Amino acid sequence: MKKKLISILLTSVMTVGLLSACGSAHTDDNTKNSKTNTTETVSDISRTDSDSAPVSVTLNEVAHSIFYAPMYAAIENGYFDEEGIDLTLVTGFGADKTMTAVISGEADIGFMGSESSIYTYNEGANDYVINFAQLTQRAGNFLVAREEMKDFKWTDLKGKDVLGGRKGGMPEMVFEYILKNHNIDPASDLEIDQSIDFGSTAAAFTGDMSADFTVEFEPSATALESEGKGHVVASLGTDSGYVPYTAYSAKKSYLDKNPDVIQSFTNALQKGMDFVQNHTPEEIAAVIAPQFPETDLNTITTIVTRYYDQKTWKEDLIFEKDSFELLQDILESAGELDSRTPYESLVTTEFAKEALKK
Repeated sequence: MKKKLISILLTSVMTVGLLSACGSAHTDDNTKNSKTNTTETVSDISRTDSDSAPVSVTLNEVAHSIFYAPMYAAIENGYFDEEGIDLTLVTGFGADKTMTAVISGEADIGFMGSESSIYTYNEGANDYVINFAQLTQRAGNFLVAREEMKDFKWTDLKGKDVLGGRKGGMPEMVFEYILKNHNIDPASDLEIDQSIDFGSTAAAFTGDMSADFTVEFEPSATALESEGKGHVVASLGTDSGYVPYTAYSAKKSYLDKNPDVIQSFTNALQKGMDFVQNHTPEEIAAVIAPQFPETDLNTITTIVTRYYDQKTWKEDLIFEKDSFELLQDILESAGELDSRTPYESLVTTEFAKEALKK
């Protein structure tokens, strides 16, 4: 199987202004570098099953992050090969761009926050996207303070300045959801700066001492700690509970025409899920390291361990109804949802359930 990592910026073919929800939420240092380097990076993995021609599938991921370790384990271990999938992996750099790629047909499958599918459905798309596999079940960002706070409480944020996420984005909505659960008003009890691009918040935190806290994804959270410039005091993934943070989706027409392809794709993902459930963080880090050539193995291991310990990854890919309703609760709480969408309209579990039988 050819595994291709392509960093591109997609031309918008429709207005999806609200779709950036989790879009720029998760990134690694090599992802940020690839925004300015559009050179295609290709590594070849020998196909073990030469009896049948592989099916080409283009997958557009919202960002390239260790947060998505099971998918990269599936790639590096050749599970897509085994299922007859010749995968091209494209990084979209935002859920709006990933959704645009799927809707336009540039990508067969999208990997992004499932709130994007809700936005598109509510905007009246005829051939809307349907979620068929859920990868992460917790948020992947962390609250970083300037000083070590072993007894941190969320109420410690009252009266403080925090570098947050973009309004309407999943990271910011989850952050505000946690605040509200602790009786903290995001609008009046603290100052949240939402003007800084998520990829620049760590630099802003170290370059300007005005903020007391910053909300960071990996590897920024670990980098701040390693440099002695910040301390992780809370995990948004732990304190928000189980949230369907990222999922795989495809247009209804693609699912209808290519059920065998979707099943094979899901089977490969499930093998990746099984791998991370049955191996140590050190073993997982070693396998996915080729995906992150600009991050050293010790840092990858630290980040994988952090996600592993908080049970970031599900044991299966089944997108449960309770999770979907919780997602809509969060969107409503943030004022980003005018009307709720039926679970049955935007989620199918048949492929994930079948993959468990393999």
